[in-house]
Amino acid sequence: MLDVAAARSHFPALHREMNRQPVIYADNPGGTQVPKIVADAVAGHLLECNANSHGAFLTSHLTDQVVAEARRAMADLLNAPSPDEMIFGPNMTTLTFGLSRAIGRLLNPGDEIIITTLDHDANYSPWAALAERGAILRQVDINLEDVTLDLASLERQLSPRTRVVAFGHASNAVGTINPVHRIVEMVRAVVPEAIIYVDAVQSVPHIPIDVQALGCDLLVCSSYKFFGPHQGIAWGRYELLDRLPAYKVRPADPEPPEKFETGTKAFELMAGVSAAVDYLASLGGVTDNRREYLRRVMRSIAEYEQQLSARLISGLKTIPGVTLYGITDLDRLHARVPTVALTSAGTSPEMLATRLGEQGVFAWHGNYYAINLMERLGLEPEGALRLGLAHYNTVEEVDRLLETLEEICR
Repeated sequence: MLDVAAARSHFPALHREMNRQPVIYADNPGGTQVPKIVADAVAGHLLECNANSHGAFLTSHLTDQVVAEARRAMADLLNAPSPDEMIFGPNMTTLTFGLSRAIGRLLNPGDEIIITTLDHDANYSPWAALAERGAILRQVDINLEDVTLDLASLERQLSPRTRVVAFGHASNAVGTINPVHRIVEMVRAVVPEAIIYVDAVQSVPHIPIDVQALGCDLLVCSSYKFFGPHQGIAWGRYELLDRLPAYKVRPADPEPPEKFETGTKAFELMAGVSAAVDYLASLGGVTDNRREYLRRVMRSIAEYEQQLSARLISGLKTIPGVTLYGITDLDRLHARVPTVALTSAGTSPEMLATRLGEQGVFAWHGNYYAINLMERLGLEPEGALRLGLAHYNTVEEVDRLLETLEEICR
């Protein structure tokens, strides 16, 4: 069982708010809740070794160490074979646009790209832009009853002309975890050489990620989701990264991963990423083997959050007028992360979010950039209310959330 009190102790702002007025920070929606060690790492770099990399002096050497450690930390978190496969950038969206443009240089008119209805638009628009090069976009549909990916639809879309298959590991809107292994098997059976691109932004904070076991070619995430600073990270198979042509200035390093990191890096944020990974590892008690303890911690987090999800979903089902979207079967909670979307009859998602915020429950409303999904569910333009839980949330908070929401809906 995860030690929630130990986890919360790393969040002084959260702890301070909880002592004054109960506040539920769900799924880090405000982007303000980071462990103190993360804030200290960012400030420490700026105050003690703020210099560019690859210089012949001390502070530059220290910066080089920050970069190397950030790559090692993310390789440990994602179980990547090599730190040299880790790319850093401003955010997942920017990285995906850059990598999709690089992949686009290898495509020919008539080549096909498969995307899904379930995805965040950052894993749609970058690929749709390649239509300018003559690429054909094919879209996999969903099963409306539980908002899961329709694998029969994927099977129909696959063809010998498929060159890229891009999909999310978990939906940022409804929490569905896609069966990555099964999807990879289906793709490889038809087009072994196709590039498989996975958006893991919503899954990394909640479940163990092993890029070697998943079998994909590229995977992207965002450190603010796992309690770090705003920084995007991409993993890619080294042989693929080496083969892809990068858009870069001429003096920049021609080798991966740096050839994809345009301009000066945000070194202080990379220091924060390392600290965020260390925070997660520390929840395992010791950190002498970070990769192993991360695996254990993330398994524990997944189990604990499933318990919270069961309580949340069970409670939401009892509130009159509330409609849930996604997997609601309590026996299938392993197939979702603790991110729940709902609507309430007679009350807009924006009004729900506003009223909850007034009571100290922070929730998002709208489409969360999952535009295709919200259109398919018939929820645009208002979207839905999204409730997300994290490993530091408690059963008591879930109960208070349910009580508050029921009062609003009544």
